[in-house]
Amino acid sequence: MKDRIQADYGQSNERWQLPRSPARLSSRKHDYGLRLIKLANVLLITLPFALCWLLYYVNTVVIFPSIYRGGGIILMFVVLYSFFGRTYDAFLVSLKRISDMFYGQMLSIIFADGFMYIVLWLMSGAFPYIFPALAALAGQLALSALWCWAANRWYFAHYGGQKTGVVYEVRRGVEDLFGRYGMDQKFSVQTVCTVEECLEGNMEMLDNLTSVFLCGVHSHERNLILKYCVAHGIVVYIIPRIGDVIMSGAKKIHMFHLPMLRVDRYNPPPEHVAAKRTLDLVMGTLLIALFSPVMLVTALAIKLEDGGPILYRQTRLTRNGRQFRMMKFRSMVVSAEDDGVARLSTGENDPRITRVGRIIRAYRIDELPQLFNVLGGSMSLVGPRPERPCIAAEYERQMPEFALRLQAKAGLTGYAQVYGKYNTTPYDKLQMDLMYISRPNIVEDVKILFATMMILFQRDSTEGVNPGEVIARNDDTKPAA
Repeated sequence: MKDRIQADYGQSNERWQLPRSPARLSSRKHDYGLRLIKLANVLLITLPFALCWLLYYVNTVVIFPSIYRGGGIILMFVVLYSFFGRTYDAFLVSLKRISDMFYGQMLSIIFADGFMYIVLWLMSGAFPYIFPALAALAGQLALSALWCWAANRWYFAHYGGQKTGVVYEVRRGVEDLFGRYGMDQKFSVQTVCTVEECLEGNMEMLDNLTSVFLCGVHSHERNLILKYCVAHGIVVYIIPRIGDVIMSGAKKIHMFHLPMLRVDRYNPPPEHVAAKRTLDLVMGTLLIALFSPVMLVTALAIKLEDGGPILYRQTRLTRNGRQFRMMKFRSMVVSAEDDGVARLSTGENDPRITRVGRIIRAYRIDELPQLFNVLGGSMSLVGPRPERPCIAAEYERQMPEFALRLQAKAGLTGYAQVYGKYNTTPYDKLQMDLMYISRPNIVEDVKILFATMMILFQRDSTEGVNPGEVIARNDDTKPAA
């Protein structure tokens, strides 16, 4: 079948012609429209801050006032808000629900305003009067809510849902996720088929679609469909396989007058290693100082509840399989795993979790003692989450690629924690970790640190799994020795 399809494509130039100009113009109009609506958001959110600065705070600055009266402070706010907005995906009108956009913008506004308030504090030489800043914050949140609602209405009134197809090989049921995540307004599923069915029909079933999801399709078949979709102006969303994720970090080089891609094991340059360790030490120290009251209250609450140990230490794996003792606040009863079997938490109804444990797990407070692991060098702030040796061995028995996570030092938070959930499958978490490993970047680390704040108050990020599952997440059970 594949040979016949390839022969057909070799004989037909019509299949590879680009879309007609009206289609390209429509796509360009769509992109420009989105850019304008996002620009309008930045201007709207900046307006209350600018008024607050120009009408009140500009007169309180005593350090280098002439530098900032011309708008330097306002520009600084725009840069900060834009950075946080991108970090929290707060401007994705076409892909996010109204509530998700507003939540992302709310965090972006709070962080940007907070940073700017500290800057004003340093510039004025005294603690600034806070009520003008709070009034500006209230105005920004109101304008953000209005923009999210209006932008959503505008987008779907003009462009509606995309006619979507799902082509799968080893992953089924992706079409059910559109409704579950509130994206059925964006993607209107017209067809669902296997890759064999798609190729047997010479892909003509894709002709009337505007987007296609390829789910776990092997590279050969995927490339055939991908080239067809690009040639016909169809947007493609690919759920990758492990090899695809590894290839995403390939370096483009030229040898023998040929284009090549070079793939290597995780081996960041020395300057990246030094910058990452500096970030760990500086941010780790600041976070310990910031959260020390929370840690003290948590320790007291755990001790008062059942008199058991406050901390527990567990052997975990980090870079190159090296073992270390990871610390967490104890959130389960002392006898949670007396039978020696590692189990996944089933969520807030898990009988092993204490009353204090339900609270500290919901907001990730139980993870705070790992900041001391970070300062000690056994962990980093950002990296793949460490697993127990026995659980890692079981995962590797089922999927040997799981060991590839150990290329990088284990982290307090990571790509999989920000963009996945507690019950995301190990295979999908592995892919997310490999996405992070494939492109080491300090800026990406900073984004993940700030993005971690976004998931702290999202309840679905801590969903449990079905009872009876034994292969676990990094669960806490054993108290500290």
